[in-house]
Amino acid sequence: MGISTHILDTALGRPAEGVAVTLEARRDGEWVAVGNAESDADGRVRSLVPAGREIAAGMHRLRFDASGYFARSGRETFYPFVEIAFVVRDPEEHHHVPLLLAPYGFSTYRGS
Repeated sequence: MGISTHILDTALGRPAEGVAVTLEARRDGEWVAVGNAESDADGRVRSLVPAGREIAAGMHRLRFDASGYFARSGRETFYPFVEIAFVVRDPEEHHHVPLLLAPYGFSTYRGS
């Protein structure tokens, strides 16, 4: 169905706008780019699956460009990027993977 994310800057207590996010799928032992987008003013990427494309069961990964986001606001970060790997078992389900981001830490969970 789809894969989405919501990024919150926990150091500022607000959505993280302008974070570049790439969706990759694991195929034959390699990561292959599937789609990419940038978070909106609410910190959301509503779909990382390109229009007309189906998501397949299997391992996927979201890669967030943390260094680009923090550099635009004049802040340093310990983590230049954040990668979150997860398994899609049912491609008919929507998968929402939020990221709580700060310059020196991050957290994630399976959203709804």
